[in-house]
Amino acid sequence: MNIQHPYLMFLGDAPDQLAAKVANGVAKWRPDWCLGQFRLDGCGADLGLTDMSIEEAHAAGVKTLIIGVANRGGIIPDSWKASIIKALELGMDVASGLHNKLVDIPDIKAKADELGRNLFDVRHPTEDYPVAKGSKRSGKRILAVGTDCSVGKMFTALAVEKSMKEAGMKCSFRATGQTGIFIAGDGFSVDAVVADFIAGSIETLTPANDEDHWDVIEGQGSLFHASYAGVSLGLLHGSQPDALVMCHVAERDHMRGLPDFNLPSIQECIKVNETMGRVVNPDCKVVGVSVNTSMLSDEEADKYLADLEAELGLPCVDAFRHGAARLIEGLK
Repeated sequence: MNIQHPYLMFLGDAPDQLAAKVANGVAKWRPDWCLGQFRLDGCGADLGLTDMSIEEAHAAGVKTLIIGVANRGGIIPDSWKASIIKALELGMDVASGLHNKLVDIPDIKAKADELGRNLFDVRHPTEDYPVAKGSKRSGKRILAVGTDCSVGKMFTALAVEKSMKEAGMKCSFRATGQTGIFIAGDGFSVDAVVADFIAGSIETLTPANDEDHWDVIEGQGSLFHASYAGVSLGLLHGSQPDALVMCHVAERDHMRGLPDFNLPSIQECIKVNETMGRVVNPDCKVVGVSVNTSMLSDEEADKYLADLEAELGLPCVDAFRHGAARLIEGLK
């Protein structure tokens, strides 16, 4: 998969910032690749990039239109088609991380074939994976887990990788979702793997390595989320993690997309994730907590994290805001 940059980030009619989390993640971690954003009427998301029409993006040298929306169900609605086809007509490739495949939409596929353009459906694995064995393998692994979905697991994993590299540690970021793939250039979307092979796919992604090498694995979902817990558990078992970072978001009062479900406590999440992680690695433990405090002021964030750290007895940081150095102190 060779996705050409620079990118135009397609936000479509995303109702809020979280719905554009794919585009937001790429823009934050690869700002030099993102020339602008394209928004339809009614879009409630804004990355702070230059608003461009498809024609303006073409003139600016954009190579790929990235579908940067993560909507419920992962669909490509009819209202997006004209913009996608226009991008193809003006010489751009199109890449998407949604469940709904670009290549399965007849008029988009026909236009791409006619013009010789590339359609990248990065959410869909292109190889078969084995059933997991659960056997001990060399190397070290750290996995970001969460109290909910959309709490910053990918941001945390990337921040951990950055801090490890700054500390001179051997490490590799392992992408398990569409945004991570756009940032890392490889990986696969684990939530598109057939259920029996989820853990095996992660064993394949994080094979045996040098004893002092850390795979930093992007987490997905939450063991407590009624919609996505199956993927989270398969990822946890396939990772066979030595260390976990618990990810949380401040000031959220219910599970994302599930208004009838309150968020579990961080303490409960730590207990359950450690218990399930120890099925495959008896030494698995949570080494710290990463909290998305983007909605808080600096003073509010500092107080929130200090209070949480006193309560849990673990390092508590906003890994994107403050860096992840304190999360890895015990791993060097």
